[in-house]
Amino acid sequence: MTKFLLCVHVIAAVLAIGPVAVAASMFPPAARRALTAGADDGQPHPGSPDPAATLHLLHRICRAYAVVGVVVPVFGFATASEMGVLGSPWLIVSIVLTTLAALVLVALVLPAQSALLEGTAGAGRTARLAMVTGLFNLLWAAVTVLMIVRPGSTTGA
Repeated sequence: MTKFLLCVHVIAAVLAIGPVAVAASMFPPAARRALTAGADDGQPHPGSPDPAATLHLLHRICRAYAVVGVVVPVFGFATASEMGVLGSPWLIVSIVLTTLAALVLVALVLPAQSALLEGTAGAGRTARLAMVTGLFNLLWAAVTVLMIVRPGSTTGA
């Protein structure tokens, strides 16, 4: 059962968190391009995708996969319980970092994307969005390292 839970947890992490990380990272530069395209002549360049449509798609991916991403900690807790490591320091730190990553996504990244889509945020907001998106990705990278290295673990590596 442990191997099954671990497989579902890892697959869910790859399939749910990966798309959010990529789409969120693509959003700030796409928003900058959309803002400059609108400032140039208001028209997309021939042969290039509609900047507004691209932004809406990236935002929709971030929102949808954020909801799907709830599966990751659910199966993570089930796996940790099955392995008997719920009190391990590396897991507790991972839980805290995962919670922080979720908060950054829900409280900072998604609202900033929405503000840019609604036109209520200026061009300067893309730099801040890029920074908080980088923080979101850095938190997930730290969680991934902790999940692999498991410092102090006695369950084998």
